[in-house]
Amino acid sequence: MSSHKEQLQPTPFDVVQPAPVAAASSPGSQPQGGTPRWVLPALGGLVLLAALVIFWLPEKVSTPASAPADSSQADEAATNPADASPAAAARPNGQGAAPGPDVSPWSDAQMAKLRKEAQDVLAQLLEIQESLEERGVQQWAPEQLAAVAALATAGDELYRGRDYAAAKARYEDGLKQLQDLEASIPAELARQLALANEALESGDLARATAALDRADAIDPGNAEAADLRRRVEALPQLLALLESAASAERAGDLAGAIELLKQAVRLDPGHQRSGSELERLTAAYQEQRFNEAMTAGYAALDAQQFDAARTAFRKAASLQSGSSEAASALQEVEAAATASRLASLQRSGAADEQAEQWQQAVTAYEQAQKIDANVLFAREGLARSANRARLDKQFRAAIDEPQRLSDAAVAEATAKMLEMARKISPRGPVLSSQIEKLEVLLKQANTPITVALRSDLQTEVMVYKVARLGKFDQRELSLRPGTYTAVGSRAGYRDVRLEFTVTPDSPPPSVTIACTEAI
Repeated sequence: MSSHKEQLQPTPFDVVQPAPVAAASSPGSQPQGGTPRWVLPALGGLVLLAALVIFWLPEKVSTPASAPADSSQADEAATNPADASPAAAARPNGQGAAPGPDVSPWSDAQMAKLRKEAQDVLAQLLEIQESLEERGVQQWAPEQLAAVAALATAGDELYRGRDYAAAKARYEDGLKQLQDLEASIPAELARQLALANEALESGDLARATAALDRADAIDPGNAEAADLRRRVEALPQLLALLESAASAERAGDLAGAIELLKQAVRLDPGHQRSGSELERLTAAYQEQRFNEAMTAGYAALDAQQFDAARTAFRKAASLQSGSSEAASALQEVEAAATASRLASLQRSGAADEQAEQWQQAVTAYEQAQKIDANVLFAREGLARSANRARLDKQFRAAIDEPQRLSDAAVAEATAKMLEMARKISPRGPVLSSQIEKLEVLLKQANTPITVALRSDLQTEVMVYKVARLGKFDQRELSLRPGTYTAVGSRAGYRDVRLEFTVTPDSPPPSVTIACTEAI
């Protein structure tokens, strides 16, 4: 094949000119005004020559198979069209030869033009091919490149056969395919980067490396490829972490697996599988902890350990925000705790009633009503206990402070309560004991004791709440058991005040009251 840089030259050709007419007529010629005898034969020769050029010569030139010369000789003639022109018939000896019958300057010029066009297309094809080879086309498009080579080879065959138009068409087909390949470089680069990333995700080190090699050939220094290359270098360590995490998960150690996956994500934040596995296991571990907390909560609830149950269910709620299960479980705890508290207060109130601890029973029933105002046992229990609690309080005060019974009003009120208490049935041992004690105390309080009082006939004596006695030497008073206060007064003397107690189980006191300290 001739070089595509070879330049074609226009094909020169000579036209045979008639010989100049002599200035003077030869001796045998016609007169000047007539036609010379040689003109007609010359014209006939020219007509014959023209007919040969127009009809016979083109047939000879357009039929390559009839040419005796081989293809290399034809190319030689095409490369040097001047040698094939009629002018080439002239030899160095200066003897010109008449043009041959298969010489056509116009046809040769057309052939040279087609050949030049084929060479121009081929030059473009080779230029793009070289550019693509520099970008590693053999690695990422070998089949397309082979197809272009086949087209170029077919074009070369046609070119050697001097079928330049067909050769040009083959070259143009190849050029078009190479241009398409050149236009597809950005997409191919993106495809190779995508293949590398896909191989990274699947853990195929060899496939990722091969794709990055092709990407580097297409676009050396590409930033994304460089980043992927760093990730590929870390892939063996990443895969080891993923395998360890999978083993930990199979062993049920979700916390350990999560820690390993966190290391993998830190090693390659862009690795999607590591991230998705970490997200999956984190959710699974959270679900596991949630279930464990719920299980612990229900176990504590069954054991009526309400504080522990609340703690467990609240932990479950924090692990799954908005969990209806945890919220429902907390409601169950509160309901169970309330029921348990009410039941406990009911038992306590009943036990206090049984023990005749009426004020404690009232307290228990009042607490139950604060929890649930509509609870029946609290309302009924409070109705039973409130009156008994008041009676018990009064009886206890009378028993603990019997001297108060010295007041007739107090004794009378106590006697009425005692009368009411005797009607209570059934009676508990506490009430029975209180009734017995109060009967004795009332009897004693209502039995007067004689008390002797002495004075000096000069002192005015008064016993509070009993009588104003005046001046006397000695007097006796019949007093109910209790504590009394006697006051003496005398003009010019300081008043005296004396408190004495009368008890049924002790001898009556001796009371002397007189003002002896002068002012």
